[in-house]
Amino acid sequence: MAAMTPGEPRDGHGGTPPKRRRDSAATREAILRSAMAAFTRHGYDGVGVREIARDAGVTAMLINRYFGSKEQLFAEAVDTSFAPRTVVTGAADTLARETAGTLVARTAPGADPLDPFLLMLRSAGNARAAEIIRDGVERHVGRDLADRLPGERAEERAELFLGVLAGVWMMRKVLGTSALAEAEEGELTRRIEALFHSLVETET
Repeated sequence: MAAMTPGEPRDGHGGTPPKRRRDSAATREAILRSAMAAFTRHGYDGVGVREIARDAGVTAMLINRYFGSKEQLFAEAVDTSFAPRTVVTGAADTLARETAGTLVARTAPGADPLDPFLLMLRSAGNARAAEIIRDGVERHVGRDLADRLPGERAEERAELFLGVLAGVWMMRKVLGTSALAEAEEGELTRRIEALFHSLVETET
């Protein structure tokens, strides 16, 4: 067996393998994804840092290092959850129609759950979590929607728009009330579109 030159790095053939650098971005992403899933399933009060860390394959200490606290981790989870435009879509002239169609499809029996709504529903009972959610909704969804609405009092109309959307989601998807769950989708879409139109359009 050949002797090694002093200072020569050892390879994987019986020597000491080189240390692998920790991918901090991947670790942070794994923690955030674990947190989003946990808060969506159990709500803010229903899950702790240790459970989130375990599912992410890290220690609780790393969560504190990357996010500072459970509250700050929740705030980032809310930001990440509400940033994508998954239901409210379209410019002012197509907003009512496109959003109504998407809402009916996404709340149909058997459709995948809308995770941001579940995160909101299951965490809103905590006062601080509710403040974080409200801020996230206003910054990501409400402001974006208000910017698309013509006319005055756009922010007020945007929040009414979101209220209709959230109410339909709650009644049809979470509670599964019979009239909405069994409604013919085309007719339901048209009725919801009419409600949205009343908030998009302004008086002339």
